[in-house]
Amino acid sequence: MTMQPLEPTLATFQNPFARYFAATRPAFLTASLMSCLIGLSIAWHDGLDFSVSLALVTLLFALFAHAGVNVLNDYYDDLNGTDAQNTDRIFPFTGGSRFIQNGVFTRAQTRNYGFALMACVAAAGLWLMERSAPQLMYVGLAGLFIGWAYSAPPFRLNSRGLGEACVAAGFLAITVGTDFVQRKGFDSAPFIAGLSYALLVTNLLYINQFPDRSADTAAGKLHWVARLQIQTARWGYALIVLLCYAWLLASVLLGWLPLLALAAFLALPLSIKAARLLLQHAAQPQQLGDAIKATIGAMMVHGSLLSLALLFSK
Repeated sequence: MTMQPLEPTLATFQNPFARYFAATRPAFLTASLMSCLIGLSIAWHDGLDFSVSLALVTLLFALFAHAGVNVLNDYYDDLNGTDAQNTDRIFPFTGGSRFIQNGVFTRAQTRNYGFALMACVAAAGLWLMERSAPQLMYVGLAGLFIGWAYSAPPFRLNSRGLGEACVAAGFLAITVGTDFVQRKGFDSAPFIAGLSYALLVTNLLYINQFPDRSADTAAGKLHWVARLQIQTARWGYALIVLLCYAWLLASVLLGWLPLLALAAFLALPLSIKAARLLLQHAAQPQQLGDAIKATIGAMMVHGSLLSLALLFSK
């Protein structure tokens, strides 16, 4: 049996920089990184006047936004008691960062850090608006609202069954915003290119909710995995995979994406593996570690191959 990584303690994070960096759950920031790469790839594919400096600032802006959302999610999940009573968690994938519960940060420190990261995002967004177009504000405000309202009262969108839609929309917004900065306007291309990847990120949220289901239900965090019977909820993962690859195939057949984009189908075996494990072990959440890893692998392989396909099909 694979040993889980040790949870954070103040003793293991005595260096302040390491402590604040780890609180953002940096491994998960790769999801935003990949969304940015898809946005940059579609901009390059369409032959835009590409700016490396704007691309780098946009990437940093997206990572700070995702980091802020992660930290604020820890704050609000401690506030409602979800993480404190989560005994079925699979660290580091589910149950939050454990920084508050293990005394690494206080609740107030976590809140202040999260909003400080969001303030940095707002400043970067204003800088990018000046160098692209004012309409970028709509993408930025939508992304920040979704990230905050996902877990914050009074909205608590994930508790209302809107968590999956929030994740899909949030990561799609990163792709759209990244493309917008280069294009200096809206276009359908980043929506088309980014949707399949955003759906696979959504599946990471979806499968992570199975180990968290008991604690979330007790705290009133009623996402779909909590609302449905486990034997029914487990099929949601396969449905999202089906939507992802049906969209990718349709986009190629309709000429919206280049033929080479079909290379992203090479990630499908990982999604199938994860779906099969979830169907087998949905009622035994501690057995889902390999399924979660396969889900992350599917995201990364799919996003990487799709980005490369767009770059080489210019």
